[in-house]
Amino acid sequence: QVLLVESGGGLVQAGGSLRLACAVSGVSLSINAMDWYRQAPGKQRELVAHVNSYGNTNYGDSVKGRFAISKDNLKNVVYLQMDSLKPEDTAVYYCRYQTPYTGRTYWGQGTQVTVSS
Repeated sequence: QVLLVESGGGLVQAGGSLRLACAVSGVSLSINAMDWYRQAPGKQRELVAHVNSYGNTNYGDSVKGRFAISKDNLKNVVYLQMDSLKPEDTAVYYCRYQTPYTGRTYWGQGTQVTVSS
C-alpha cells in the first residue's frame, strides 16, 4: 500500500520561504521518481517539480530558480524548498507517485500554502 503524507504548508509573506515534506511509505525513493503538483482555486492542477530515481530534477517554468526538489532515500521523504515566494504560489500542494509499469497514480492529501502580499 502506497501512502503519501505532506506537511510543512502554512501562511508566509511574499519573499519568504517554506519547506514542504512528503513522507512516503510502500515504495522506495531510491528506485522511484516523485513529483510535486499544486492546484490554485479555479485552476487546473499543475506540475511544480519532478525528481527521478537518480536525483535528476525538472521544474515548471513558473518556479524555476526559486523552488528546489530533493529526496532523502534513507528517510524516504521528498522535499520541496520554496524560496522567494509570490502570492501566485498560493495553492494546495500535493506530492504524487506514479508506478512505472502500470501508470497507477497515488496522491497525498495536500498541504495548503498561502502567500500574502
